[in-house]
Amino acid sequence: MSQAKRIILDRQIVADAWQLMGENDALPGLPDGPLDAPLQTPGNLIVPLAVWLQHHATLAQRTGKTGVWLKGSDDPAQLQLNGAAIKLPLIAIEFAQFVDGRGSSIGRLLRQRYGFTGELRAIGDVLRDQLLALTRCGFNAFALKEGKSLEDALNAFDEFSGAYQNTVDQPVPYYRRRLAA
Repeated sequence: MSQAKRIILDRQIVADAWQLMGENDALPGLPDGPLDAPLQTPGNLIVPLAVWLQHHATLAQRTGKTGVWLKGSDDPAQLQLNGAAIKLPLIAIEFAQFVDGRGSSIGRLLRQRYGFTGELRAIGDVLRDQLLALTRCGFNAFALKEGKSLEDALNAFDEFSGAYQNTVDQPVPYYRRRLAA
């Protein structure tokens, strides 16, 4: 029996309740025409942006929840179809390489510019060293690179007691917090 995939969500290790669909994966039960009844596709799916853009009306009628994953090269503004990004339960941002910081910028844009309040998950080449910085950009969920210890990664959140810059999780810069004290 295989062990359920686990992630870090809100600084706790939990079972992953979502299935990540690849760009070439067939979506179960997705019809070509209009729907007469909700799609009977249980479970929570995270679909690529291109699939969501093409089928968002149909996916919204699924019996399970639907989230979207973006690559670092994707424009998060594309999720603003009638304010849809605000209503999505989950947006996953793929980090193709550890050194690619575009996903951090996308996360911050989603939280600050587009008002996204759902689960913001980092996926792909995500390592322990990134967790605190990604949290400061608005991420609250992390699917670490395979083989990395989730238990060890939890320590990353407490390694620094403060930061100088203002961010999503601390909008007031340090010098203003210090003066207020």
